Amino acid sequence: MFTNRSDLLRANPAQLNYGIAVTDVDGDGLFEWFVAGFGFANTVFKWNGSGYDVVTPQPLADPGRQTIGVAACDLDGDGQEEIYLLNTDTFAGRKFFADRLFDHADGDWVDLFSLPVHRAVLNLTAGRSVIGVDRDGDGVYGFFVANYGGPIRLYELDEDGRLRDVAPQIGLDLMTGGRSAVALPLLTPRMDIFAGNEGGPNFLFLNTGEGHYEEIGSPSGVSDPEQHARGIAVLDANDDGLFDLVCGNWEGPHRLFVQTFNGSFVDDAPPEMSAPSRVRTVIAADFDNDGYEEVFFNNIGEPNRLFGRLDGVWRPIPIGDALEPGWLGTGAAIGDLDGDGRLELLVAHGESGMQPLTLYHGPDNGHHWLRVLPYTPFGAPARGALVTLEAGGRTQRRVIDTGSGYLCQMEPVAHFGLGQLETVERVTVRWLDGAVQTLDDPQIDQLHRVRHPYEMIL
Repeated sequence: MFTNRSDLLRANPAQLNYGIAVTDVDGDGLFEWFVAGFGFANTVFKWNGSGYDVVTPQPLADPGRQTIGVAACDLDGDGQEEIYLLNTDTFAGRKFFADRLFDHADGDWVDLFSLPVHRAVLNLTAGRSVIGVDRDGDGVYGFFVANYGGPIRLYELDEDGRLRDVAPQIGLDLMTGGRSAVALPLLTPRMDIFAGNEGGPNFLFLNTGEGHYEEIGSPSGVSDPEQHARGIAVLDANDDGLFDLVCGNWEGPHRLFVQTFNGSFVDDAPPEMSAPSRVRTVIAADFDNDGYEEVFFNNIGEPNRLFGRLDGVWRPIPIGDALEPGWLGTGAAIGDLDGDGRLELLVAHGESGMQPLTLYHGPDNGHHWLRVLPYTPFGAPARGALVTLEAGGRTQRRVIDTGSGYLCQMEPVAHFGLGQLETVERVTVRWLDGAVQTLDDPQIDQLHRVRHPYEMIL
């Protein structure tokens, strides 16, 4: 499946790296890779037409911290995503160095947590993942932090532009061995949250529609209290129109939580998928553009895995160069940053040994594709929006990524493979506020940028 193209990374030393996010760092409308450095500088890679140059703004490099998780979303409604850097200098509980939350203002990046007014709300608990959450559906996000040995946090801006942790007021401040999280319209049309935990049950937070959450992990069938969650991926695993969850468990059976029509979940992982591994990130994406998603398991210290759905059953499929036996995988992300219609896979390594990044391309097989980038009313990527594509008698579904389970965040684009299909009947975007936009007969083999129907003029 994958071909190694790490040669395209112009500067790629062996070091300790963890999470990866895809966001528009320089505000030019194109996306970059943001790689978290653990005791090393964070790195931003930008496509230059023939390779990836390092273009890290000095404040974001932050070499004195130990960054593991990274996510981006529009916190203040200005149309540009802020960047949250999760720092962890201890395994669990209280830590010495707070997280960073960078806002681009007046031509420079400013850490909001460094401002005296925010000293009282610093996150001084060892975190393990961070994602964007738009609980009200208004296009303005908060940062949900899965902490280990401390309460979950949800950072939003108040009406005076000050950071506040709203988790205690809305039912999210549970004490956890937090490892991972995803947010999407899973059981409701709003943004629900699944949080994977270690040493205790997973959480499923149902959005009540009033800005609050109700935890229903156990009755819904996803609590899995004896396992230790890591990466989580979202996909419609059986083409029934409902989103399902692939949950990788550390050295335990992996789960394929398939959603039923009564709102509960059952584990339908076949034996080869459920076989335990030292898993980190899990990614669901159509890497070969055949119209069907694959599931990638990034492991540390043992070979990675790739699964495809063949004859209705999820089975191992050849992974190619991305097998990486003996590599120390810590994070992975996908995006089509070179614009060729094929997804690239960037894998980070480290923790117990310094290794470089690896970059992989999917196969160049002539398959068609279509990509959709929806925007919020303020002009930022509409993370959490639902995108459906109807073609060839099937409906494909994607949710714009808000943060992908464990430390990482994918590109905010719905990527659809089409195989040999040359026409698409329609594409529909549904935002979290209920607004809908439909593209009839959209042209294939291109990226479609879709503005919100009620776009704000900033």
